[in-house]
Formats: sequence, C-alpha cells, structure tokens
Amino acid sequence: MVRRRSLAFVGVAALVPLVASAVSAVSAQAASASLAVTTLGRHGGKVSTTVTVVAVSSGQTYSVTSGKRISLPSGRYVAMTDIYESAADGPGTDTMGAQVVQVSGSTSVTLDARKGKALKVSLDTPADVTGPPRISAQVCAAAGNLPAAFSVGGWNDEGSLYAIPNSSKLLQFGYLAQWSGADSYVAVKNTTGIPAAPGGAFKRSGLATVRFSVSDGTQMARQNDVALQARPKTDDCTTDLMADVRQDDAPYSATVHVTPGTWQPRDDIIASNGDDVGGGFPKLRTLQAGQSVTQSFGRAAWGPLHYLPRVDRKSVIFFPEALIGDPDVGTSGFDPTKETVVLSKGGTTVKKQTLTNWGTSDAEFSAGIRSAGWYRLTVDAQRYRPGITFPAGMLSSRATLDWYFKADPATSMVAPVFLTRLLPTGLNTHNQAAPNSTTTVDVSAGRDSQDSDLKFTKVTAKSVRVWSSADGGKTWQAATVRHAGSTWQASVHNPPSGAVALRTEVTDSAGDRSVETVYRAYAIG
Repeated sequence: MVRRRSLAFVGVAALVPLVASAVSAVSAQAASASLAVTTLGRHGGKVSTTVTVVAVSSGQTYSVTSGKRISLPSGRYVAMTDIYESAADGPGTDTMGAQVVQVSGSTSVTLDARKGKALKVSLDTPADVTGPPRISAQVCAAAGNLPAAFSVGGWNDEGSLYAIPNSSKLLQFGYLAQWSGADSYVAVKNTTGIPAAPGGAFKRSGLATVRFSVSDGTQMARQNDVALQARPKTDDCTTDLMADVRQDDAPYSATVHVTPGTWQPRDDIIASNGDDVGGGFPKLRTLQAGQSVTQSFGRAAWGPLHYLPRVDRKSVIFFPEALIGDPDVGTSGFDPTKETVVLSKGGTTVKKQTLTNWGTSDAEFSAGIRSAGWYRLTVDAQRYRPGITFPAGMLSSRATLDWYFKADPATSMVAPVFLTRLLPTGLNTHNQAAPNSTTTVDVSAGRDSQDSDLKFTKVTAKSVRVWSSADGGKTWQAATVRHAGSTWQASVHNPPSGAVALRTEVTDSAGDRSVETVYRAYAIG
C-alpha cells in the first residue's frame, strides 16, 4: 500500500493565511527559556518526529525536531505531534498527542505513544463493506482568538490509529472515518480535549446522502476526482477533513452517505500528464439526516460565469476571467482561456487586445473613452492550457460575447448587460442528444454582483431569443422560446450528427443588447 505522509501540518486549511503570518523560527521577543519534547513509540523507543509548538497567548508557532531543544520566551505552550511508526507489512501506526506545558527555564516533556488509545468507530455497515474504515484525525490547539487554529494529524486504517487522552480545554480532537463499498459512508466528530475513549458509534439511518453525477465531454481532461470536505459553521478540528469519494474517468456516478452538517463538494480534473487542470468548489451543502442531494459536474453547456463590463476612470474595463466554466461549480470552476477583446463605437475600433488568464490573475482590458454614446464590446474566448492535450471532441471549446450598451466617461457604472446560463436537458452522460431529436434548453439571464463600489443597477430583460447551429456557426436556426417564470425554455431541433452551437440574445427596454454564443454546446450521439 502506498502511504502518503502529508498530514503533519500547521493550521486548519481554512485558516492557513493567518497561521502562515504567525509562523516564525524564533520569537521577536527575547528567548528566556527552552523546551525539549521527547517522543516515544508504541514499544517505548524514541521516534523522531516533527513537533509543533504553539504559544497559547499569541498563537505564535514553532516547529522543532523531537529531542532537540528550542529557545522560547517563558509562557504556556501546546506541544503536539503525530508519532508515526512504519511496519514491514501494513500501514504502520499513527499516535497523535499533545501536552499543555508551562515553559520556564529548561523545560522537558515527553509524548509517549504507549499511552495512546485506539480510535474506534462503528457503523451498521452493509454487507458490501468488508474492510475497516480509513480515518483522518487531527489534534488541534485553540490558541490566540481562533478555535482549533493549529493542528497536527495523520490518517490510517482503524486499528492503526491512536490518540493520547488529554482533557485540556485548550485542545480539540477531530476525525473523519470513511467506509467503502458500493457506496461510501462518512462520519465526522469533534470533541473538546482528547477523549479517554476516542471514537463513536453511527447508524446509517442517521446519515444524509450526496449523489455525484459526473458527465463527460466538457472538461479539459477525463479523470475526475470528487470529494467532500467537512465545513462546520464554526471552524473546529474537523474543518476541511476530506473524504475522497471516487477517482475515475468520466462519466460516472458515486454515492456517499455522511453525518448531518455542512459539507463542501469538490472536483479535481486530472490531465494525462498528472496535472490538476480544473475543477472547483460548488456551493456548500448543509444536510439533515435522511436528506438526499445531487451534485453534478461537467454538464453541458459551459460558458461565461461572472464578469460584466465596467465604466470607470473614463474607461471601459473588462476582466477576461470565468469565460468558459462549469455553471454547477460557479466562479471557482472556470478554465483558462485566451481571448480577443474589442471595443468599438459607431463601427470604429477604440481598442483591440489579445489576453489570457493562463498563468496570471491580473489580466485586464481597459480602453479609454472620450464621449458618451453607444459602445460595442466583443469577446472571443477559447480554452487555452499549454502543456496538455485536450480530449478529442471536447465540448464548449469556444465562447463569444457581444455587448452593446450606452456609456458615459463621466459616469461610473457596471454596464447594463447580461450573461446567460444555458442548460440543455435530456442529454446522456456524454452530453449527447439523440439524432434528429428536440432538446429543451433552459435559459436564464443574470447580472451577478461585481464586487465593486460601482453603481450596479437593476436591469430587466425585455426579450430573450435563441438560435442553434449544426455547422459550427456558419448558419443559424431560430428556436422556439417560451417564458417560464424567471427563466426561458428554448426548443432546439437537433441534426443527425455532430455538435450543436447555441446563441442567445437578451435586450432591455433601453436598447442594451447582450449576445452570447457557446460553440459545441452539446454533441449528437
């Protein structure tokens, strides 16, 4: 079995920025005392580990090899570590422990794995679950102003993972246990202090269900690794503990049953060269016992997700990000693109620029304007990721925007235009419609907040029109559109083969116009 040793870390993941700023090899204060931490294995011999030492009052952190003495200002500290011992066969053992120690003068403490108690968890598992649960666990120090901001942890099979009991309220202990069969079963639990009998008993009837549905054809690679991370409303020692649900080529489905609470679904898309090239974090899921939800990844059609043009500093400004992304994931799930952006007025080009957000987070189109009037901003974006080969026949490979709006250099605002979301329904897991069939496409026109101090007006769509193309955009056929509540539904007649491009046009009563096109929105098969 390949064992990954990646959990000897400082900081619950959600709190890393704060912790990173606090880490220091030597305190800025004069060191007036010292500490040495000895770590013993389960057979009593010394085991070399990395010990995390946290100042209780400030959260200042230090890292030191066990048995080595570190100079510290006098005060109260938490010393904690994971004592890992390898084995000739099997995964070895992890024993997590911590002590709260008053450091003055030359202080020494010992963390003894022989005092560790086995972490025991039980579940009324179905017959297809035959092995013990895999457990990720953490010991956390509540220091400074944040609970459980500093942690050490490890993961192992049940029976090979131990924790040294400690009732201090300055400590927390959290774990995630996962059983694997036809479905996965996941339980998380957090306690103040490290309990004398760590673990717990769980019932399947008390779990919630998350069903993952991963479609094929839209991503930059086929391998999709889906997972769930614990995200309690108040950060504790379970925050961001992760259950890997399935790692496989799309399309596939997977089901995981979890303890009630708040969970973060995630998807990582892995290219053939091993690079993580996409994915993201959809909205959090707060689940009750017995509740069932579905999280989709990779459904057609991918297009622009967020950014609208802005008028500011006597310029039209546009950020070329999130131009091709998964609507089920949101703005964390967009792919890198290369795009050509053109601003024109009355048929005269004001500025033309080619940009990319690959390898940078500050790409920006900015074109100065001198007079009020009607402006046209066009964006032609294609996926762009050097170093990998895209899957043959990749869908949503190109998206274009064509905005027409009135702008005044003296007035700062978000342009009164729209982005549309397209969801072709009734497709198979390869994002294919049947030949010569009719596909209903759900269309919504939106204006997301732009995280800016600029004026953001409410704009109402007056009309929505939809076209489809079976020849890559050479010719277009109007679709029948029906207004249904806050969305629209378009009936698209499919060709006998190939792929379908979709184009929408949204206008308002003032004459502002938004045209959006997704090429190869879905396939025929």
